Amino acid sequence: MTLRPFHLAFPVHDLAAARSFYADVLGCPEGRSSDHWIDFDLFGHQIVAHLDPAAQPVTAASAVDGHAVPVPHFGVVLTMPDWEALATRVEAAGIPFGIAPHVRFKGQVGEQATMFFRDPSANALEFKAFADDSLLFAR
Repeated sequence: MTLRPFHLAFPVHDLAAARSFYADVLGCPEGRSSDHWIDFDLFGHQIVAHLDPAAQPVTAASAVDGHAVPVPHFGVVLTMPDWEALATRVEAAGIPFGIAPHVRFKGQVGEQATMFFRDPSANALEFKAFADDSLLFAR
């Protein structure tokens, strides 16, 4: 089976800030856009920032491996070199990490590198990588 791209639409309070963050910091090519939304290519997946000036961040969290993981969140499972390059870009841009880049579940099934940070509208993003992608759904 060939993996198909997913589509995700999410609210942002400022399109210019979203454009700068997703294009300049994360390196997402921009697709179509209007005065109310922007399509981005997030590592081959279509995400759409929709303008909602009244959007309020969600602050719920779930305990995972000793960290308060923001819920909801979205992101992509990257290769380890892409994950490391993204961590470097995010840090160089001065974006604060909600959960700094680290390896979680060390020595266990599902060991993974992960990091969390927020976009300018406080949407939580997680990017992760596995040394062996076949362990993505391991139990």
